[in-house]
Amino acid sequence: MANDPTLALTCDLIRRPSVSPEDGGCQQQMAAFLEKLGFSVQHMRFDDVDNLWATLGDSGPVFAFAGHTDVVPPGSLEHWETDPFVPEVRDGTLFGRGAADMKGGLAAMLTATEQFLTGDRRPNGILAFLITSDEEADAINGTVKVMSALKEAGIHIDYCLVGEPSSRETLGDVIRVGRRGSLSGALTIHGIQGHVAYPDDARNPIHEAAPALTELVGTQWDQGNEFFPATTCQISNINAGTGANNVIPGELNILFNFRFSPESSEDALRSKTEEILIRHGLSFDLRWRLSGQPFLTTGGTLIPAVVESIRNITGIETELSTSGGTSDGRFIAPTGTEVVELGVRNATIHKVNEQVSIAELRQLTRVYQDILERILG
Repeated sequence: MANDPTLALTCDLIRRPSVSPEDGGCQQQMAAFLEKLGFSVQHMRFDDVDNLWATLGDSGPVFAFAGHTDVVPPGSLEHWETDPFVPEVRDGTLFGRGAADMKGGLAAMLTATEQFLTGDRRPNGILAFLITSDEEADAINGTVKVMSALKEAGIHIDYCLVGEPSSRETLGDVIRVGRRGSLSGALTIHGIQGHVAYPDDARNPIHEAAPALTELVGTQWDQGNEFFPATTCQISNINAGTGANNVIPGELNILFNFRFSPESSEDALRSKTEEILIRHGLSFDLRWRLSGQPFLTTGGTLIPAVVESIRNITGIETELSTSGGTSDGRFIAPTGTEVVELGVRNATIHKVNEQVSIAELRQLTRVYQDILERILG
């Protein structure tokens, strides 16, 4: 590993359990690495979340690497072939929680930066790192609050490369240039509990809700546009009943989510959903949570630089995409920042036996360094 600094750093990060919102000391390690390169480091802790803002340079455009040190829980350990927090290299592959999402990306950012700054070189602008430990969970005390603090300090990020695992079949075949919005609903349908033998004396919320739910998931909310697929609604959880088979439940609890394109607004989705529920005569309570608005980067400087770097290092043509889940890019793009997401393949993220190709980590480091050359060289 001494001859592969990206692999060594990734392993060191994996060894630090950092189930969201815990950081596990990862940011301290990153800070120490960056300070040796001359970066000024600021630790920003909001509530129970650690965040890191580090900069090198005095003036000019700000290019920021952004990412997260927190990981999702490993789940049942009996399904893992190895300890999820003990990195293991086998047949050219590194196994461990966070290997792909996204401690490998963080390590590649660090070593690419080190190589870019070889020989006391200084960036032609400001090189920054924005790192949080609150991406995989609530995303309340992480990047969104750092961005607020930066705004108050008069700091604007011009270009941001988020190291989320974006690739599909091979490194760089897909980059994210935007994301759909995410709007979640927690719905409670009220009925009247009773004995299943006497349905006339009860009101079954499951039966009453079924037609409305069918309409909800069957509605065409929009047709998307040239950059975004159509808005979708998915029911993610339904719960009702006492556990007994002879009791009509008094309540039905439902969780659902919209992934929406710019062709639909938050207000329109909320209004139409509530109209459907009312029209079906339901008694309900509904709580909404907006996780992020849609965002899109077009034109500018960053996308062409990333596309050229991928072509230069890998020899492939990349696809510009807005698919996938949410990322912290949703908190950065609204400030006018050009945002692109580029990382390793996402085939095993959030799964047991999460893994990343070691060759892929090396290649990603070279791509990141090439991007730095184009933006700040």
